[in-house]
Amino acid sequence: MAGHSQYKNIMHKKGKQDALRSKVFGKLGREITVAAKMGMPDPALNPRLRLACIAARAENMPKDNIERAITKATGGDGENFDEVRYEGYAPGGVAVIIEALTDNRNRTAGEVRSYFTKAGGALAESGAVAFMFDRVGAIEFDRKAASEDAMMEAAVEAGADDVATTEDGHEITTAMESLGEVARALEARFGEARKSKLVWRPQNTIAVDDEAGEKILKLIGALEENDDVQNVYANFEISDALLRKMGG
Repeated sequence: MAGHSQYKNIMHKKGKQDALRSKVFGKLGREITVAAKMGMPDPALNPRLRLACIAARAENMPKDNIERAITKATGGDGENFDEVRYEGYAPGGVAVIIEALTDNRNRTAGEVRSYFTKAGGALAESGAVAFMFDRVGAIEFDRKAASEDAMMEAAVEAGADDVATTEDGHEITTAMESLGEVARALEARFGEARKSKLVWRPQNTIAVDDEAGEKILKLIGALEENDDVQNVYANFEISDALLRKMGG
């Protein structure tokens, strides 16, 4: 899926170059705290917390920060966050899904709506675009973790649905309910995954022109800068020229 890969590479570079580490750690810490509150404060007994800790370590979040975020869940500090999903249309008819953790739904909804309005898009009702995506598990390993054949064989044995290997690494796709089981099986052979999480994967992508592409990337950038927004997904692909321009 070329569009998915292009978008992923752009946002990866943008995140590394522009995002303040404190903001990244803040979002990761919020997810850890919420996950710990919803289940046991032990990653070994709480699948969501385990995945959140893996994501935090992948971003080099200090161990002390991770432990403090878990402690918050049982410390009675009064922080309560709601999980909210927003859906909308960006320029070019591109579908966008936003996952957020917020302590003020009205504030977050207003801010998200304003980003879409400024970009020339529109926020939509829940369910308006989610049907264009599949909710799946995604597991990533560094390229050096295993050969392409070895990873494919292990993934098939573990019950994964697909494996894509590029110079950037191995990406394994699983059914949503199988993510934990497949991740544990692969990690037993290849060590801890670089990333392991549930994602919204577009069933098809829409090719957009450079003008719309720039507006979409600015919209996504604004969304990701918001402290309440955890993840953003979109079903578009852009030209190689714009990819080079935005990729720096």
